[in-house]
Order: sequence, then C-alpha cells, then structure tokens
Amino acid sequence: MNTDDVDRGFRDAERAPRGVDTSKAHPSRRYDYWLGGKDNFAIDRESAETVAAGFPTVRLAAVENRKFLRRVVSHLVRDVGVDQFLDIGTGLPSAGNVHEVAQSADPRARIVYVDNDPIVLTHARALLASSPEGATAYLDADLRDPEKILTHPDLHRTLDLSRPVALMMVAVLHFITDDEDPYGVVRTLVGALPSGSHVVITHGTSDHLTPEELAETEEANRRSGVPFRLRSSEEFARFFTGLDVLDPGITSVVDWRPDEPAGRRPAVEDVSMLCALARVP
Repeated sequence: MNTDDVDRGFRDAERAPRGVDTSKAHPSRRYDYWLGGKDNFAIDRESAETVAAGFPTVRLAAVENRKFLRRVVSHLVRDVGVDQFLDIGTGLPSAGNVHEVAQSADPRARIVYVDNDPIVLTHARALLASSPEGATAYLDADLRDPEKILTHPDLHRTLDLSRPVALMMVAVLHFITDDEDPYGVVRTLVGALPSGSHVVITHGTSDHLTPEELAETEEANRRSGVPFRLRSSEEFARFFTGLDVLDPGITSVVDWRPDEPAGRRPAVEDVSMLCALARVP
C-alpha cells in the first residue's frame, strides 16, 4: 500500500459513522459508488473496480436495476393497488427510493426498509422521510436472519401483515451464498406474507457468460472481498416456487415493462440482471 492509500484510509476512518468498518467493502456502499454517489470509502471503490475488471458493464447493470425498481414500484401502486412495501437490502438513499415512487402515486403508502450497514442507517434516518399520510421505518437487520426482520417491532408498527405487502429483494440475493440457504431465507419471508402479496426479486445472472467468462467473473468477485453468487435462470426461478409469476415472466430488468423503445435500451448481455414479479396465491 502506498502513502496515498494510507492517507486515504485515515480520511475514510475519520469521516465514517460509528460502527462502520472502512477496512472491508460493503455491497451497499459499492453500489452507491457505481451509481455515482459519494457515500463510499477507498475499500469500496477498490472492490468495485476489481469487479469491473471482470464485468466491465457493472455500472450499467446498477443503473438499469435502479430503473427497474422505479418501474415495478410504480406499477404495483398505480396498477395493482399495493400500499405496503418491505424493501430488504435498501442500500444508500438516492433519487427514486421506494417510498418516493410509491407515495408519489399514493401518499398513504407505508414502507419498511432493511439493511445491515451502519452508514445506511445514518442516512436512512435522516433522508427516508415519509409523506404525512404514510409512514416509513428502517430496520438494522440482515437478510440472512429473516426471523429478526419478521419479529422486529418496528415492522409491525409500520406494516399490517394481515394485508397484502410487496416484498422487495432487489440486487441483494446474489450476496447470499449457497451455504447460507438463500432459498430457505426466501421461503421464510414469503411464508409470513398473506395471500395477495407480491414478491419482487432481481439477481445477477450467469446466463450470458461462457465458461471462461464465468470463471473470470467469479475470480474477480473473489478478489473483491464481497461474496457474490451469479445464478442461472433455472436457479433464479427456484426463488418463485409456489408463487404465481406475473407477465412478462422471468426476464431481464431491461425488458420488464420498459418505458424506452428497444433501440434505446442496453443489451441484456451487458446488464446480466434477471428479474420477476410474482403474486402470493
């Protein structure tokens, strides 16, 4: 490590909120960097650039994933009538957060955000302010511990789990490795939802990679310091077992109810992000 890296590390440590470990990259802060944010540290930027070495269009994938989030939330509120959201893996606040999109269509919408990064907590409390008619809450919890989320008193103070809820896991499940039982985590969360609820998932995919490209990407992810598991369409579909996947089915975030003509949308191979919206029967 050169002198500049050491100095930058000291600056990061000085401006980091209490509890933030600036020696380890975090997915939320890395995503913030790809979206052009400023709430990230040297280790996050280095990790992000390591991933980009194996997947050069990763920044584009982050942007398109965020666009999908806005479209799906708008659709759920305006066309389906959903007014409650549980957003797990919130990330750092940026333009077009779930509550902003939802409450612009229905000011009474209620949103619970969940993340496990202290810097997200700091910003969320300050910036994720609800409309007077609705409500927002933030839970400091980890997707790997779904029972903590489901039993948290702030969840039950904000959402009525006897009524339909939209469970959102946008660009987060690919951080849950196979040994952490991602399918069991999803089953537990979905099992707590009443009939008529909806499930939204996006996930990085290996569908468009050759074996050589996949090996290169996996190596880059390993070196980045953040565990990451690309999954195929078939593996992704397993998250929706027992659910009714709605049109247009399992597809790229680029092609889900797009608001731009085909000629202006990026190639699905460059984004490599699957998505689906499903209903709990």
